Amino acid sequence: MNKRHAMIAAALASACAANAALAAQDTMAAKGEQEKCYGVAKAGQNDCGTATHGCAGQARVDNDAKEWKYVAKGTCEKVGGKLTDTK
Repeated sequence: MNKRHAMIAAALASACAANAALAAQDTMAAKGEQEKCYGVAKAGQNDCGTATHGCAGQARVDNDAKEWKYVAKGTCEKVGGKLTDTK
């Protein structure tokens, strides 16, 4: 690889890193405008783990009261969910 190729590669890597940082900031801002809503996730569409599994996308049934999904703030109870886990 000559110097020109190295400079192009470094510029591309820098642009990709900057883009990734902006995407991470957008994701964090979006989650700030959302809330966890229990009991509304469809099977396989939950956003995080529970006591029965450790990862998103592993809900086995629709609308399980222990599974949650992020929704826009203020809409959880309107769509039939709850803001707290029913233990």
